[in-house]
Amino acid sequence: MPAPISVIIPTLNAEAVLPRCLESLMEGLEAGLIRELVISDGGSSDATGALAQAWGAEVVQGGASRGGQLRRGCAAARGDWLLVLHADSRLSLGWADVAARALAQADQAYWFQLRFDQGGLPARIVAGWANQRSRMGLPYGDQGLLISKTLYEAHGGYQDIPLMEDVALARALKGQLCGLDAQVTTSAEKYRRQGWLRRGGRNLWTLLRYFAGADPASLAAAYRK
Repeated sequence: MPAPISVIIPTLNAEAVLPRCLESLMEGLEAGLIRELVISDGGSSDATGALAQAWGAEVVQGGASRGGQLRRGCAAARGDWLLVLHADSRLSLGWADVAARALAQADQAYWFQLRFDQGGLPARIVAGWANQRSRMGLPYGDQGLLISKTLYEAHGGYQDIPLMEDVALARALKGQLCGLDAQVTTSAEKYRRQGWLRRGGRNLWTLLRYFAGADPASLAAAYRK
């Protein structure tokens, strides 16, 4: 029987961060959980594609829109379960045992407990809020997603939108999202560069505008500024 999990990672010039993400997957490979690795690239100009191929990944190419990249990557996946990760995130030791137990509940989707790789008290506060928000049913993409292919398809999968694709899917999965007792550590670089309060506030404002009906393309344009 093939291993159950396809790992999908969207990338765009991720050469510097991708190796640590992939290294964290090794325990899942050794445990016989991972069937394949799908890198959905948005047109990288660095060595991301070559690096992914060196790791044995299937590389899917397309436009640089995270929703579109995730939709293409999940469509290419052949596993019964999908594990979606960001390239600048890595799973904690012991995640494979936790994930293996979760596979018994195909009517649930799962997110990981968020932490940052640096930042001290501000990082702990932001991560704490993120995990609390997730317990209320709104995990973001940097917390990872473990979901059966059947459940994913039943709810329409990721929308091909440039921003808030993770929130849109979380809303569709209302009542079927559960936190795992395992961590995912993500890069604090953007928060550190832009300021913890400023970036956190901007993320919340973007979420509120999305809930109010703002167009994801307009939100993405403002977010990039």
